[in-house]
Amino acid sequence: MRIMILGLAALLAASPLAAADSPELPGWMEGAWEQTASEGRWADEYWTPPRGGIMVGAARIGKGDALGVFEHTRIVRKPDGTLAFVAQPFGGPAAEFPMAAAGERMIEFANPAHDYPQRIRYWREGNRLKARISLMDGSKAEDWDYGRMGSGG
Repeated sequence: MRIMILGLAALLAASPLAAADSPELPGWMEGAWEQTASEGRWADEYWTPPRGGIMVGAARIGKGDALGVFEHTRIVRKPDGTLAFVAQPFGGPAAEFPMAAAGERMIEFANPAHDYPQRIRYWREGNRLKARISLMDGSKAEDWDYGRMGSGG
């Protein structure tokens, strides 16, 4: 048993997951977020804290009592140490978006081969979580401006 534990520790220390230059998972996204728009439209998004090389997320968008969209999401650390955003709208097949850029309280993912969106960006402005999806050239952009759930959105 001791040999197995030591072997596991050596494996983890040598893995890309432990590399000092690996990007951090964006823990600043953690929490339950909501946006209330005009005419009864709403959106909310949820992110777990980083743990085990993954953040698990979910989103839903609707109007009044009607759900329009739901999506299972995650941000994962891949075996090579890079990060990727994985989205499954309506629980369908997963689409992967490798990390394209990161900064303090900003992260962007891109997949030019995907139909739409091709670019996904999250950032914080104070206590707000912002999100934008678009094509690679920035066209067809859709923006979200979330507040902490329960604080008036």
